[in-house]
Amino acid sequence: MEALDTHSLWIIAVFFIGYFFITIEHATKIDKATVALLMGIICWVIQFAYGVPACEDSLTCLGEHLSSISQVIFFLLGALAIVEVINIHKGFSIISDNIKVNSKRGLLWTIGILAFFLSAVLDNLTTTIVMITLLQKIVRDPEDRLLIGGGVVVAANAGGAWTPIGDVTTTMLWIGGEISTFAVMRDLLAPSLVCFVVAFACLSFMLKGDFAPNDIHVQNDELEPMGKLVFFLGIAALVFVPIFKIVTGLPPFMGVLLGLSVLWLVTDLIHSDTEERDHLRMSRALTRIDFSGLLFFLGILLAIDAMDAAKILEKLAYWLNHHIASISIIALFIGFASAVVDNVPLVAATMGMYDLTQYPTDHPFWELVAYCAGTGGSILIIGSAAGVVYMGLEKVNFYWYLKKISLPALLGYLAGIGVYLMIFHH
Repeated sequence: MEALDTHSLWIIAVFFIGYFFITIEHATKIDKATVALLMGIICWVIQFAYGVPACEDSLTCLGEHLSSISQVIFFLLGALAIVEVINIHKGFSIISDNIKVNSKRGLLWTIGILAFFLSAVLDNLTTTIVMITLLQKIVRDPEDRLLIGGGVVVAANAGGAWTPIGDVTTTMLWIGGEISTFAVMRDLLAPSLVCFVVAFACLSFMLKGDFAPNDIHVQNDELEPMGKLVFFLGIAALVFVPIFKIVTGLPPFMGVLLGLSVLWLVTDLIHSDTEERDHLRMSRALTRIDFSGLLFFLGILLAIDAMDAAKILEKLAYWLNHHIASISIIALFIGFASAVVDNVPLVAATMGMYDLTQYPTDHPFWELVAYCAGTGGSILIIGSAAGVVYMGLEKVNFYWYLKKISLPALLGYLAGIGVYLMIFHH
């Protein structure tokens, strides 16, 4: 591995110090968004000052990274706004009123199965936002809700790994030509399903008995005027995003913003007559979005992209290429690494290191990378977009997730790899 220069070591040091302070947020009482933003900005200051000789090159580099980061932020903003406007219309009671489960384990599996298959169609990020919002409506006991919410992250990541539109990294590999639609769905459904089932079987041991009458949603949420229309229109807007992307070729955030603007127009028109309905307008929904969660996401992505700009991830991929012969072990390592850092630059670095002449389309290596990068992120709460959103929506701390969810997620991840290797004898 090519030696890291001093500025790269400084960036790594800042990243790990910031990462440490994010994990002890409950002890320091310093908001994780503050730390993430500081971490991201300082990493780029170091990269700007010492990394690239010409300032123009640094600005171009920052601009390119900011372009990809802003797409994620705008996507999140649009999805959160759509979910929030459904929420204020009490739209989720349409689902919650139909989930008649008193058993804690029964609810865990019901929500998990919904999240697994929903994330294959929407994507893991949007699915997590929808399912956590739904859980907040159904379950009042915080500990039970957090456990089932942790399960949602695992299920959404596992469900997103086996379709080209279910996870950002699978989409990247699909667009790059490394995997094809039918092959990835055929080959990764079984490993993803096993990952989900094994993790949920472990989580089932932590949930015993039935909910007390006060701890589960009682059917008393009256739909607001036009609540049903807003619910179905909002869900349609989210489901339309991957279709919009395939038809137009435009990035997903454009599809979400199109859905948001249509929903905004409709809610303004249907509520324009009466002042009593002002609280149902989109402008009011936007004031209820957790912007600190969005800024946390921005800071994390800035820090990761500074490491990418400093070629740290590329050097790591180069070292793997020259020191580890087995593609299974390399893919396994990518999965573990994606639990710590964002899987998008990791997969991008992997795509840069190995070309299609070495591993052609639908080679087991690419399928393993898609599976490992997608599901390995569940092992730590900040390892996936779904985990980061869950952290923001439920104010979960790092160590709680490590203690309760990480082991089931790890066992599921390894079981899925085992199934894939058994099927393909690789």
